[in-house]
Amino acid sequence: MESKTSFLPRRWRIGAVYSMLVVFPSILAVVILGGGSGGAGGESPGADAGSGPAGITRLLVAIALIVGVCKIAGKLAQRIGQPAVVGEITAGILLGPSVLGLAFPAASAWLFPDAVLGKLNVLAQLGAVLFVFLAGTELNIRMLRGSGPLAVMVSHVGIALPLFSGILLAVTAYPVFAPPGVSFAPFALFVGVAMSISALPVMARMLSDAGLQNTKIAGVALSSALVDDITAWCLLAVVVTMLGTGSLSGVLLTLVLAVGFVAVLMLVVRPVLQRVLHQPWMRKGTSAATLTLVLVFLSAMATDSLGIHAIFGAFLFGLTIPRDSPVVEELRSVIGGLTTVLLLPIFFAITGVNTKLHALGLSFEMWGWFLAFLVVAFAGKLGGSMLAARSVGESWDQATRIGLLMNCRGLTELVVLNVGLSLGVLTGELFAIMVVIALLSTAMAAPAVRFRSRGKTDGSADAAVPEQGLPDAPHTEARPDPDLVRV
Repeated sequence: MESKTSFLPRRWRIGAVYSMLVVFPSILAVVILGGGSGGAGGESPGADAGSGPAGITRLLVAIALIVGVCKIAGKLAQRIGQPAVVGEITAGILLGPSVLGLAFPAASAWLFPDAVLGKLNVLAQLGAVLFVFLAGTELNIRMLRGSGPLAVMVSHVGIALPLFSGILLAVTAYPVFAPPGVSFAPFALFVGVAMSISALPVMARMLSDAGLQNTKIAGVALSSALVDDITAWCLLAVVVTMLGTGSLSGVLLTLVLAVGFVAVLMLVVRPVLQRVLHQPWMRKGTSAATLTLVLVFLSAMATDSLGIHAIFGAFLFGLTIPRDSPVVEELRSVIGGLTTVLLLPIFFAITGVNTKLHALGLSFEMWGWFLAFLVVAFAGKLGGSMLAARSVGESWDQATRIGLLMNCRGLTELVVLNVGLSLGVLTGELFAIMVVIALLSTAMAAPAVRFRSRGKTDGSADAAVPEQGLPDAPHTEARPDPDLVRV
């Protein structure tokens, strides 16, 4: 044991050795590195807003702000009887240049420099891919069996009339809104497709909230929206192909390759998945989720390489995955949680950044175009579906509710609009106009359906329909947290 007299010398010896071998070399290293950091402009590569510690800090702050604001806005929307997606879309617009950028330009520039926006855009695209995959898993084709003349009439009119109305409007809108180099055909077809969209997941949630999920109106609206969405996705694929190839032969070749890809999914991948997903080892851990994510991204890559778009591969794989597997519900919960809590709020924020309402300014011409698009969108979808339902014998009350539901565009419309913007088929002004129309059509559907449901005195038209007539909607009471899938 060392004596007290030897304690101080030992401590000083340790300090001296530590200073010589740790502190001094560290200081010398900093001096050497600092002396060698000079260069053009005297600025290191890490000074970029999107790289280095500062860049990571900004990215994390931006993500935290986006997720928090979207969550609060979604809860507030639900408090006033709206779907959460209405609040989240509104939050995205508030975080964009139209509100935050005008009110606090310095804060907006610090939060969303170009480098950070680039990273957020990648996450937003990932969210869109996973969303359309989840939407594909929700579509139950069996709904169409025995849907009856009412559903057939509403679905066909609900896609044909707004599509035709949108193309007619595009004739006059093309000189004003078409970006340079975009021909009339893809522009007009895209406008028609954007007018034809119905948001099936939002619609399912509205019907569930109003207590109408097992009624005749639910079966009609959901089966009609199913036909609408499948048709609209196919037409959007045609638009993307037209923009990518520019020739009829190129379009035909791409569509043939796409049909071949669908055949491989249905005839090869689906039977294999039917066996694999039923294996006991697939129910343990995250094996099923890992395999599914790998196949989703490979499918998205395949359609993107064909010249269509990554979202189509994800959507087609969602249609392919067998619904009778015990792991499918778990997949929706795991992937849906990640998507709706983190990735979709970022998607809303990027949409808000791209929605430049201030670009419309006080121009009477631009706001006149806004009214024209609004009237055509509502007349084509709401009016067409309502008249179709009435023509086959439904009451005006039922026909109006069907029209309101079919007019709901929700997040599905935003995905389509962002595809159009990324492809250069939309200008910033037309993108902003259509985003606001999507928000208004979604916001008016839920309270109107709920109000008309309360006001009904004759429930005969809402007779219950069998459970199997409805899609495997994500918004059911059996979910552990219904907020996880709300779009």
